[in-house]
Amino acid sequence: MKTTRAWQLGVKDILVMSSSRQRPHLKRPVWIIVLVTFVSIFLITAYVYPPTSSAACYIFSSRGCTLYNQPPTFPSRELSDDETISQVVIREILKTPPILSKKSKIAFLFLTPGTLPFEELWDKFFRGHEHRFSVFVHASKGKPVHTSRYFIGRDIHSEKVVWGKISMVDAERRLLAHALLDPDNQQFVLLSDSCIPLHNFDYVYNYLMLTNVSFIDSFVDLGPHGTGRYSEHMMPEVEKSAFRKGSQWFSLKRQHAIIIMADSLYYTKFRLYCKMIDPGGIANRSVTYVDWSEAKWHPRSFRAQDITYEFLRNLTSIDKSVHFTSDPKRRVITGPCLWNTVKRPCYLFARKFYPETLDRLMIHFSNYTTV
Repeated sequence: MKTTRAWQLGVKDILVMSSSRQRPHLKRPVWIIVLVTFVSIFLITAYVYPPTSSAACYIFSSRGCTLYNQPPTFPSRELSDDETISQVVIREILKTPPILSKKSKIAFLFLTPGTLPFEELWDKFFRGHEHRFSVFVHASKGKPVHTSRYFIGRDIHSEKVVWGKISMVDAERRLLAHALLDPDNQQFVLLSDSCIPLHNFDYVYNYLMLTNVSFIDSFVDLGPHGTGRYSEHMMPEVEKSAFRKGSQWFSLKRQHAIIIMADSLYYTKFRLYCKMIDPGGIANRSVTYVDWSEAKWHPRSFRAQDITYEFLRNLTSIDKSVHFTSDPKRRVITGPCLWNTVKRPCYLFARKFYPETLDRLMIHFSNYTTV
């Protein structure tokens, strides 16, 4: 893990400062040729490979990302009635500008089988920020016993959840629906019972509120656990070339949360047979760290002996996302973590931690979350 200098996130990070570094002088004819060549290549590339990431979106627009406001690109085939309705609804939702105010909150959505083992740690994380967040708990196996006042009375109606089944998606939609009832909730973070915070509340709040993208993990995996799971029954609405793999642990802005609730077309396709809407509006990465390096069905879990200040501090400083493909070559795909086009640490949260790690996490929390 690469350790980088911790950084304090705030409004000032949105400003981009121009460089005053001197460059060698070029003769005018050479300079013009170089400039024209560069611009030509850039524009041709932009035309052939239109921007599909949040970074590219910001580069192509001096006023921020405007892909959301552009009319959708229609395929050559004739759309079904359901597809036409879906595109109209999505377009109108994306045209609605985000409304941020002093009352804007982050909704923390906990998807858990029962009692949350790190409630005491989350209590410490939330303390002093009572009007800037809300908590929702979906417990699928048993009624949780809460020890923190921030979690008491925050359980929603829950149903049984089976790993790898559509019931997992149903539970996530249920959490989103309850959170969307509060108009002040502008960001929605999905967390599990084994998740912990990696930064203090102010850092997390600014990281999510001061950008206009959702953090949804998405990458191409040509192996059996990627496009190998694609079914041709998903055609024509979901083409194989658009099929992606990613972690479920998302952070959504309100527009995208509403789209998920409004959608029935694509949800039905995945419910029956297992598209990405607004690709320029997502960051193609999660803000929740998970270690898949052991190449098992489940990610690595951390024990009490793993918890040291150095280990936790390194997690807060990782600035490259890592994906492992499921093909025989097991390729490693890495990329910089960009926040408003600037390279920043990737992760706000981490999983999977055993309950036995709580005491050590409580001891180190104030130190490893300080920036």
